[in-house]
Amino acid sequence: MVACSNSEEGKEETNKEKDTGTQTSEGQVEETTGGDLVLATLSDAANLDPHLSTDVPSASVLSNITEGLVKKNENDEIVGSLAKSWEAIDDLTWEFKLVEGVKFHDGENFNAEVVKKNFARLLDPDIAAPRAFLFESIKEVEVVDDYTVRIHTHYPFAPLINHLNHPVGVMISPAQIDADYESIAAGNPAGQLVNEKGPIGTGFMKFDYWTAGTEIKLVNNQDYWGQKAFVDSITIKVIPESATRVAELETGNAHIIEPIQPNEVALVEASVNSVDVSSGSSLSYIGFNVEKEPFSDVRVRQAISMLVDQQMIIDGIYDGFGEAAIGPLAPNVYGYDATLQPLTYNVEKAKELLADAGFADGFKTTIWTNDNPQRQNIAIMLQEELRQVNIDAAIEVVEWGAYLAKTGAGEHDMFILGLSNPVGDADYFLTQLFHSKNKGDSGNRTFYENAEIDALLDQAREEIDATKRLALYKELQDRLIEEAPMVYVHHQAYLSGVSEKIEGYWINDSGHHKLQNVKFIK
Repeated sequence: MVACSNSEEGKEETNKEKDTGTQTSEGQVEETTGGDLVLATLSDAANLDPHLSTDVPSASVLSNITEGLVKKNENDEIVGSLAKSWEAIDDLTWEFKLVEGVKFHDGENFNAEVVKKNFARLLDPDIAAPRAFLFESIKEVEVVDDYTVRIHTHYPFAPLINHLNHPVGVMISPAQIDADYESIAAGNPAGQLVNEKGPIGTGFMKFDYWTAGTEIKLVNNQDYWGQKAFVDSITIKVIPESATRVAELETGNAHIIEPIQPNEVALVEASVNSVDVSSGSSLSYIGFNVEKEPFSDVRVRQAISMLVDQQMIIDGIYDGFGEAAIGPLAPNVYGYDATLQPLTYNVEKAKELLADAGFADGFKTTIWTNDNPQRQNIAIMLQEELRQVNIDAAIEVVEWGAYLAKTGAGEHDMFILGLSNPVGDADYFLTQLFHSKNKGDSGNRTFYENAEIDALLDQAREEIDATKRLALYKELQDRLIEEAPMVYVHHQAYLSGVSEKIEGYWINDSGHHKLQNVKFIK
């Protein structure tokens, strides 16, 4: 890890005057500023307090409103955001030089004290941020001067810079933090005020309003410190029905739709619009509640893992988009190892394992899923496979917000879910999914607990030597494949429908829509 500067990302650029355009050299396309960009999505945000949010739909919205010290660019490189440069002073200390002259949407100044205040809130046990473990290595945030901070860690922590890219590590207004603490003192839950009033960040868009279950409206931050957005506003519409989203794109009522279903790709491509296909770093998985019988028995978990035909899922449900998982990490995540040996589809071996565990005659259980149609189809496919070994599995479809709450509380038997990896490092992913301290809302929804795995995870995150660290992650993944707290299904591709009327859209490998450079064209 070396010092890094923001370079071009930190230079302020302004848009051309509103309602003007630019001809291309061919004289064919005119770019225009202004307008309302409409994005139609499957699911609504669950929580717009960035420090308390845990889901992709929320993070995708927040990425337009809030900013952290660093970010990833379109080439998947960590670059500066609110920090213009940084360097390691020693194994336990990182120093950050902050961008000057940045203001929050409420006029509050961004400075070193604000960085300290935000991390104090994130790590406050009374706030109970589900992703606080991302920054539990931080011992102190030291204010050196107005625009210099030093982050001191309890132990050497190799992935700190990557962790700072996570959507939870962003800055909100110090006045809003104070107001939320006042709200808590009055008896309200942490984050309630932020959700009611809307998050106040430093980003290129400002929160306008949120009609839960319907739409979220963002407006252009004309006082933005960096390159301003080209559009006047962004309307994020919640449209659960995929066919309706496609119709909205075709009629011009939406300019971006995500996701489109794999079987709709050809339909969209046959129109004047286009399909953006982007590889993801996420994992789709089928989880077991290992604190409930019979899933407390590793043989039952292994057996069901051997009844999941990954390629059939990818070909039959995703029309070939995506990549089969051999373990929990995607190929573009640090710590991935291509030599892992997964549990493969094997009905006869599954029957043997179930018989050894005392379930030759099967058992009854439930499979939970949510509003994602692919997950619902995976549930149906799994239900059919389980019948081969006398397991009677009922499918229950649960609304997204309730789904997160109920799986976080451990009310499920089996469930289907996914997790993105915005930091690109094994520590975040494996610690969140499998460390016993993160049971429930923090990410370990299988409620898996293994003292040896915990110890390996703790050791790996403190190991600075890259070779030793990779060896530890190889050992961890081998163990986690054998332990099978979940079925590692696949790493999805993100499919977006994009209107011919816009350009400049991209989606990152965590499924967050990047809208700063989107503009209308004629």
